[in-house]
Amino acid sequence: MTEFWLISAPGDKTCQQTFDKLNDVLHHQNNLSTNWKFAVPDLKVGTLDQLVGLSDDLGKLDVYVEQVSRKIALYLGEVLEDQRDKLAENLLANGVDLVTYLTRFQWDMAKYPIKQSLRNIADIISKQVGQIETDLKSKSSAYNNLKGNLQSLEKKQVGSLVTRNLGELVKKEHFVLDSEYLVTLLVIIPKAILQDWWDKYEKLTAMVVPRSSQLVTQDGENALVTVTLFRKVVDEFKHHAREHKFIVRDFTYNEEELAAGKNEITKLATDKKKQFGPLVRWLKVNFSEGFTAWVHVKALRVFVESVLRYGLPVNFQAMLLQPNKKSTKRLREVLSQLYLHLDNSALQSAHDNVDIPGLVFGQAEYYPYVYYKINIDMIDLPGKI
Repeated sequence: MTEFWLISAPGDKTCQQTFDKLNDVLHHQNNLSTNWKFAVPDLKVGTLDQLVGLSDDLGKLDVYVEQVSRKIALYLGEVLEDQRDKLAENLLANGVDLVTYLTRFQWDMAKYPIKQSLRNIADIISKQVGQIETDLKSKSSAYNNLKGNLQSLEKKQVGSLVTRNLGELVKKEHFVLDSEYLVTLLVIIPKAILQDWWDKYEKLTAMVVPRSSQLVTQDGENALVTVTLFRKVVDEFKHHAREHKFIVRDFTYNEEELAAGKNEITKLATDKKKQFGPLVRWLKVNFSEGFTAWVHVKALRVFVESVLRYGLPVNFQAMLLQPNKKSTKRLREVLSQLYLHLDNSALQSAHDNVDIPGLVFGQAEYYPYVYYKINIDMIDLPGKI
């Protein structure tokens, strides 16, 4: 399972005892979950008012950082294209897989100095992830434009004769070139009426060169033919051709332009190849940045909420649970029994200190213990983007 529960409970005589008690009940006695201690450092508490304000803001930051991380993961999958099956192995955090990073979480003191206030740390994360999102928009837009232009040109090289680029199919000898009076047209004929063309093309207008039509190629539905006629009757010929369901394609044979078209595809394909490697590296690095920032936000949230719930001095143990399959309902019941004694005291202390909107009743899920869900499946949850 990719779902983890980050919870906290007040410290017993020692915080280790708090963890051992939980692990014994959940893992050894009931086999409901695999559990780890979650290391939250000694952060600066600040005032109660600051904690209350920060609690709501951290909730919004949590959602934002997760969304940006998922956007990067989703876009990396798009960029990998036919190598998308390798997406999971490219989604790493600090060089390790996401489960390992989460279960062995250590606070990054260099990026987020704990001597700073909680608000400053939250602001550092917000600015960092905001810059990543801005850069992602810029890089994805440039790469998508390049990819779109290449795909557009490539589509013209294949597909129906009605729409595809004909330059790849015709040769110089198919055309009368450099004539003041004569011009060669390319015409698409549905194969079902190809005989009609041979019977009628010389009579569609005057001034059609007899026996000038050649079959160039055909696909499943249509044939491509040439016809040579005097320039002065081109419009009239096109008009009568349409009446017989013969499609005259606008095409001028120009070797330089055809060569330039081929060169453009080659150039775009080369540019895409050049940008692919650096873009994938950037996405991998910044997915790691986003994901690790997200877990730090979870750590901030569990710290702030634990102090608000359990009071001062700071004495709680944060714990990470990975529920076993089909055990979540029973796990929730056992946790409620284990921490039922916290319920009244948590509610009462909140009301005694100050009316805190959103702290208890505003949460979608309220439990006697502090609880946050972390779903690290970054591949199959596009709905969050």
